[in-house]
Amino acid sequence: MLRSIMLGTVAAAAVVAGCASTEENPVNSKLSDLDARTTRIERVVSNQSLLELNQRVESLQGEVRALRGRIEELENGEDLMRKQQRSLYSDLDKRLGQVGGAGAVGATAGAAAGAATAGTAAQEQAAYAQAFGDLKAGKYPAAISEFQQFLMSYPKSDLADNAQYWLGEAYYVSRDFANAAGAFRAVVDQWPSSRKAPDALLKLGYSQSELKRSSEARATLTDVTKRYPDSDAARLAAERLKQMPGAGDSATPAPR
Repeated sequence: MLRSIMLGTVAAAAVVAGCASTEENPVNSKLSDLDARTTRIERVVSNQSLLELNQRVESLQGEVRALRGRIEELENGEDLMRKQQRSLYSDLDKRLGQVGGAGAVGATAGAAAGAATAGTAAQEQAAYAQAFGDLKAGKYPAAISEFQQFLMSYPKSDLADNAQYWLGEAYYVSRDFANAAGAFRAVVDQWPSSRKAPDALLKLGYSQSELKRSSEARATLTDVTKRYPDSDAARLAAERLKQMPGAGDSATPAPR
């Protein structure tokens, strides 16, 4: 009798164990679900971190270009003042070398003209410095207005191409990408030999990308790599092209 009871108990236990082995443990199922959700969250966070890192890199690159631009402004301003001083001194020497009443009158007129030229140059430098200072200080609406006024007042200035470029930058950081694109294109069209031309063409491509004109942006950025292959602008253009949708597609240079 006892033997029969023991055999029955063992059989029942075996049946329970078999059932348990065939049913999924709800705890394990919950853990698997949590693990999958955690993996998805980590992937989203990772992608967001990469995006933020890319934006930070672009911001730092913009700051570097701004610093380089400032150095160029100082160099250009110094060169301009030297040229103007040499021209003024040369004119004065010629006028003072003349003799007689007519020569004296001519010398006086020449000195007055030279003084007027120097005064205009000083005003030009002051206007440019004011606009550039406001741009650096983050006063973008003021900088936009001042660069526009500078270009209207001094269209033939040696600093006109720089002023046009920084006007585009002021629009760009204000997220007015349509006007930024127009300003950058003006640099490329009007001053193709300017030191600002490579960066202007690069930022034109950036502006087109921000405007969701992807095919134009790819063509413009590709044009940068072809026109200025050894420049920093070409390197940045190539990096941006890799990040754009359809990076493997061939791009046709933008119509000029």
